Amino acid sequence: MLLVLSEAQRADLDFLPRAGAAAVGELGRLAVELLRRGAAPRACETASRKLNIDVDTIQHGVEGLTYLLTESSKLMISETDFQDSIHVLGFSDELNKLLLQLYLENRKEIRSVLGELAPKLPSYHNLEWRLDVQLASRSLRQQIKPAVTIKLHLNEDNDQTAHVLQTDPSTLLHLIQQLEQALGEMKTNHCRRIVRNMK
Repeated sequence: MLLVLSEAQRADLDFLPRAGAAAVGELGRLAVELLRRGAAPRACETASRKLNIDVDTIQHGVEGLTYLLTESSKLMISETDFQDSIHVLGFSDELNKLLLQLYLENRKEIRSVLGELAPKLPSYHNLEWRLDVQLASRSLRQQIKPAVTIKLHLNEDNDQTAHVLQTDPSTLLHLIQQLEQALGEMKTNHCRRIVRNMK
């Protein structure tokens, strides 16, 4: 799978051939630090003085490299696909090898950082249900009042929680139809593309 860069992202990376190998190494280190600790304007200013490059250019370069590394790591792009993705940028072979080395050295760490940033949502563990039917009461002898009771067990942060829900069958049927419709939408190309990019 090839990574497609927009014009703005290509523009952020355009100055890399002029900057040299040392600058690319420094920018790669800053990009990984940006992922680990967040924005660091002082680090960009220090790199700007050290490399004699404008601060805005350094920031855009770090943002471009961060995008390149995170998207490649998120999609688990192979070495060949990564090389093909950056080949369209028109960089020299030496710079391409340097970017590939930067990607391969930091791929696992970037995936672990992205995994930590992902929201921790509850996951399904078990479902118990019961159908209750009230056939009569003191005031009404002939009445049929069905109710479905559902106990949903979820795992949240290594802790198990249970939620009890009660509804009538018609509302449950409507809920089932809505969930089936949502599952049907998940099979569309648009949703598949979004899910693939979220991983």
